[in-house]
This record gives sequence, structure tokens and C-alpha cells, in this order.
Amino acid sequence: MMNMLNKENSTVSRAWEATLRKTHAAKKRANSIFGTIALANATATNTTTTTTTSINAVQDNDKNCTISEAAYFTEKILPNGEYYKGQWCDNFPEGQGKYYWIDGCMYVGEWHKGKTMGRGRFRWPSGATYEGEFKSGYMDGTGTYVGSNGDTYKGQWVMNLKHGNGIEYYANGDWYEGEWRRGLRYGIGKYQWHNKNHYDGEWKNGVIHGNGCFVWINGDQYDGCWEDGMPKGNGTYQLSDGSFYVGYWSKEENEQNGTYHPSESSSNDVEWDPKIVYNQLADCKISPGEKVPILPSQKKLAISYSSNNAKKSRRPSIDGRGSLVLERPFDKMNLWGENDNDFNSFEMSRQLDCEFYGVNPAESNYKFNPLLPLKVPKPGNRQGEKISVGHKNYELMLNLQLGIRHSVGRPAPPTSLDLKASAFDPKEKIWTRFPPEGSKYTPPHQSCEFKWKDYTPVVFRSLRKLFKVDPADYMLSICGNDALRELSSPGKSGSFFYLTDDDIYMIKTMKKAEVKVFLKMLAAYYNHVRSFENSLVIKYYGLHCVKVTGAIQRKVRFIIMGNFLRSEYTIHTRFDLKGSSLGRVTNKPESEINSTTILKDLDLNFIFKLQKAWFHKFCWQINRDCEFLEQVRTMDYSLLVGLHFREISSNGELIPCEKRDPRNESSSLHSRSTSDQLLLDLERQANMVLGANMPARVERTIRKLECELQLVGEQTGEYYKVILSFGIIDILQDYDITKKFEHAYKSIQYDPTSISAVDPKLYSKRFRDFIFKAFTEDT
Repeated sequence: MMNMLNKENSTVSRAWEATLRKTHAAKKRANSIFGTIALANATATNTTTTTTTSINAVQDNDKNCTISEAAYFTEKILPNGEYYKGQWCDNFPEGQGKYYWIDGCMYVGEWHKGKTMGRGRFRWPSGATYEGEFKSGYMDGTGTYVGSNGDTYKGQWVMNLKHGNGIEYYANGDWYEGEWRRGLRYGIGKYQWHNKNHYDGEWKNGVIHGNGCFVWINGDQYDGCWEDGMPKGNGTYQLSDGSFYVGYWSKEENEQNGTYHPSESSSNDVEWDPKIVYNQLADCKISPGEKVPILPSQKKLAISYSSNNAKKSRRPSIDGRGSLVLERPFDKMNLWGENDNDFNSFEMSRQLDCEFYGVNPAESNYKFNPLLPLKVPKPGNRQGEKISVGHKNYELMLNLQLGIRHSVGRPAPPTSLDLKASAFDPKEKIWTRFPPEGSKYTPPHQSCEFKWKDYTPVVFRSLRKLFKVDPADYMLSICGNDALRELSSPGKSGSFFYLTDDDIYMIKTMKKAEVKVFLKMLAAYYNHVRSFENSLVIKYYGLHCVKVTGAIQRKVRFIIMGNFLRSEYTIHTRFDLKGSSLGRVTNKPESEINSTTILKDLDLNFIFKLQKAWFHKFCWQINRDCEFLEQVRTMDYSLLVGLHFREISSNGELIPCEKRDPRNESSSLHSRSTSDQLLLDLERQANMVLGANMPARVERTIRKLECELQLVGEQTGEYYKVILSFGIIDILQDYDITKKFEHAYKSIQYDPTSISAVDPKLYSKRFRDFIFKAFTEDT
């Protein structure tokens, strides 16, 4: 027993001696940095070292420090080699103080509850310094950063990043003055190279982008549009001798289109080549600037955090002496207040993203935090309100059902799919009167008198035949005993939507202008869906109008279309994808999102993986469908995607493919149920149609907070088995004068590439670029 005690005492003694040596080494380093501090002789009573510090000596060294009633001066040398001297309150630095980290970083300035807050100076071991304002541990406010290579930035900061107005001088002689966003040149600014060439104009994500003027030292200048650092679009190049070239600029020779106008004094007799400008600009490199080695908000304090929270740090005694406290090196507290009520770094950074892009920050952490497991959204109630007796649209529903029965059941000669041009004439329509008492062609009914109009009836009869719709089943779905259901709120266009009870068909009310657009494109639509049986464009089955007669007259036009998300599988998640970012996020907290919520582009957290053969069919068909939509001059359409997750745990978490128990798989590999399932899957695959109940995988993605919100996030390698249903919807928005005004108005406030209302050709290109990133081949 004595041997054991001696051994234990020897171990404690060696540990104490090592701690004491480390303390003296830290003290020596601290004195060389902060100046000599008068300390009383250390006295060892047992295994504890108590060192007293003269408050007067500290005050002499820190004349700019003011002591509040709650804070007192102290000096702390920590066993891990870190050091603090300054004001202290409630176990945290509070007021003026200095902290030296073991890696050589140092901060001198104001503190609040253990966080750098107010004005201060941070120095890195490399010699780089920041002097200015801090907030919750971040460089935030106005400040100056001087890099180790001499780069100097003076201006505004938000959460460690240059944001606002500022000027930066680079070590190579270049300088930039203007607007910054998220650490990058963004907005209006001027950049001058050391050779005196300069650019003054718009920037985006750190490169020249937008409208601006580039002036060379020899007097030449280009004034016009830019894209990714090079002239792209309309612009004028003025030579110093008075000659100029004006036109459309592009690095692609087949896109260039301009005219050279020589001056009278010009000695250039040959046609001037715009390639000269691109060659000159290739040598004008933008300085990337020095990156901050380590962010101040990433530094931690090795201060003690006692399990007894009520226990306070020792106050100075009456004779003005304070005690040096030795803390355990593993008792660490986050510099920005991990255990405080303030936002942590992740939350603050996420809120900053939301501020930049107008995104509601409510509980969407799973998109940014790879540590949070994905859960299947909670089941939503069945969509829509049943239209029964007493509903405000009950009579309208009766009228609609009576009209559909009449249209579909009306005898008609067999029609060929080869239709004459006259069948598509907008004047081709049939009016039918429905009196309550009935007529020769209509049955008696309990609704008020109304008139029914069938637009181009021969065309829609042919479309239903083309889409293999049985007339009896069609009438039963829409006109059966089960009532229609009205969705709770109108769409963005103001239209109302109705669902059949079996979810096969959707009915949408339309404005007169939309009807005109559709009738104008109907011939092209018919030829397209007839030519491409795998077309992903939404299927239309009928276009009608109900005109209520009597004292209150009104017309309700509506179109009947297919429901892409009608599936034998439960749809767990829905996405409406356009490829634009402005406003493309769901304004709901995560807790309110359910299986019927339509998520948007900035909510997307998956890449869809299709088998090789189906992926090639998908890409080919998307290209054909977009070419058709370009041809008919429509925009604002989207790809509606529904996901059914095949493997879900008992607590609602999604099970990645690689996390299945291999023992269970091997034991059931040759079981009867597995063989039956395999045969069933093969049968389904043989009968599979593009976009309908397709087996696939999805890969989880995570968005980065330190760059702009991405439409497609970073891949994680985490896969899930799904059943996909998808198709292109909302194809009836013409790029009319209203949308052109919308584009012009929003382009003033936002990035023109981020808004939905753009020219159909540009919309198609952006849509395809995005879809071909969101959908990839499963290798």
C-alpha cells in the first residue's frame, strides 16, 4: 500500500513540476510581448502555486483601461501556455484586456463576457494585423487589415468578411476602391493596376461583370458590357487615334458582330480585329489578395469553467493582490459564446445569407449542416377541400360536370390523328345551352341556367385518344359521385385549382389572355406531343368555358390537365424547379413543412441519379421539350419532381443505401419475397415510362455558407433509394409586355440572371443548365 501511495505522490509531483516549468516559460513569453509585470515571489505551500500581482503595476502598464465596479484586474497564466492580463468579471474577460494564444496569435482590446466586443487589435504570428471593431468574436464594423505580404484593406466588415465600402491596396501596386460583398468585389468599384490601366464599373463575385469602362495607359478604352472578366455584349472600343469599333462582343468569333470606323488620321488601312482587346486583357490579372490565416472567431479561450457555476473567481484581497489561477487545459469555452444566448457562428452566418438573398431563415439548417440527419417530412392532410352542398363553388362544379358529360358523351365520327389546320382555328368552338328543365340535348339539372363552350373539340378529342384516355374512365374521374376538391389557395397567377377524387386530373381556371396564348400554340403543342411520346410537357385533355346567365353573369374558363404526382407510391417530398434564385425558397419553418409542401430551387438538397439509359433519354427529351417551349415563346415553366423514399427508419429518418445491415441482406438474398420483389421490379422497369414511378437514387447535397446560395449544393456521397415522378408544368406564360416590364423593373433591384421573367431563349438555356446539374447519370 505504501509503495502505491509513494508512486502516486511521485506522479503528482512530476505533473506539478511540469506544470510549473510550463508556467514559467509562458510567463517569460508573455513578458517579452506585453512588457515586464511586477509579480510577488511565488510561494508553494503544497501542490498549489499562488502568485500575487500588483494592481498598481498593471494599472501603470494599462493606463487606457478603466475599471468598472463589477470588473477587477487579474493576470492568468494557463497550463497550456496561454496568457491573459486585464479586467475580469464572473469568470470571463470583461472590459480591457490582452490575450496571448500558444500559437502566437494575440488580441488587445475590449471584451464582453469572454468575447472580443468593441474596438481592438488582433495580431497573427505571420505579422498580419487587424485593428478596428469586433462583434461577438468577429471582425465586424470598420477596420483595417494589413497582411503579412503588405496587402492593406480599410473599410467595412461583416462577420470576418469585407462587406460594404472599402479600399484595398495590394503588394504588387494594384488597388481597388468600391463595394464588397461576402469578401468579394461586388457592385460598383474601380480597380487600377500598377501599370496605370484601370477599370471603373460593375463587379460580381470578384470579377468584372456588368457595365463598365476599361482605360489603357495608351489612351485606348472599352466601354460596354462585360461577363466573367471579358467584354460580352454591346460595347464600343475607342482607340487613341480617334478610330472606334462598335457592335456585339464575344470571344466566340461566330457571335461577334460589329463595325470598325477608322479616323481621318488613322494609319490602319485593314479591318481592325477585336481579338486584340481579349489578348490585352489576358495580361490584366486581378490580385486575389491575401486570405486571413485563421479567423479571430475560431480562436478559443482556455479559461476555467467550473462545474459549480455559483463559484466565482477569487476577488483581489484588501492589500490589492490578486491570485494567479491555474486552469485545466481541456476546460475550454468558445470565444463567441458557445454557452451563451447569443447566436453561434453557424446561426449568424446563416442569417447573414438570408439577409443578402431575402431568404426566410426559419429552421432550414439541414441544408447547411451535414451532421443533421435527413428526415422524411411529416404526412400532410389530403390536399383540397371537398366541394359539397353549401360550398360557394358547388354550382360551378355541377355545371362543369354536366358540361364534361355532354362533351365527352356527344356522338362524333371517328377521327384520324392527322388533323387539318382548320381544326386548330380559335373560332372552332361549340356553345351549348343548359336550362334547368333540360332540352333536346341536355338533361334537367338542379343548378341555374348556364351556357357551355367547348374550344376546338376535335383537337382535344384527338389528344385524349393520343394519350390513351378511355372516355368512360375520363368521365367517371371528373363526373363521378365523388366530388371535386378545391385547393386551399389560388396559385401565383390568381387561378384556382381543383383535383378529382382519384388525383388523376387537375382542373385550373384560366384568364382570357391565357386561353388566347394556349389556342395560339395549340397546333405546335399537338404536333410536339404526337411526335414525342415520352414528352415531359404536361398533358392537356380539354379546354372549356362556363357562362352563367341571369342577373349575375360571369364566365369561368378552365383547362383539364394530368397530375404528374399521382402515383401508387406515397410522395414524401415535392420540388418545383426553375433554375432561378430570386424568391425561390419556401417561406415556411422546417417544422411546418409536410409531404404536400412544394419546395423550390433554394430548398433543393439532392442530386437526382438516373440509370445510364434513362439519363440519356431524359437529357434528349428535355432538350426537345425546351426547343418546343422556345418556339412557342413561353417562359416561367418549371420541372415538378416528386420523391418517394424507399427506406425510412422507425423514427422517420432516411436510411442511406450504404447503411443497410449487410447481414439482413445476405440472409434474405435468396428468399421468396426478395425474388418476387426482383421480378416485380423487372416487370415495372420493362413497362416504365419516362417521368412516371422511376426507380432511382438521390445524393444528398450541402450548401456552403461562405459563398452565394447555390442552386445545386456540394455533393456528400450519401445516397438514398427513391421512386421519382416528374414533368414540366406551367407552360402557358407568354413573354408578353407585362413580363417584359417585370424583367426591366426587377433587373434594377436584383441580378438579372436570378429572376424568373427573362426572354424565352435565355429562360430555356438557364433552365436546361440547371436541370442537367440537378440530374446526373448514376455511375
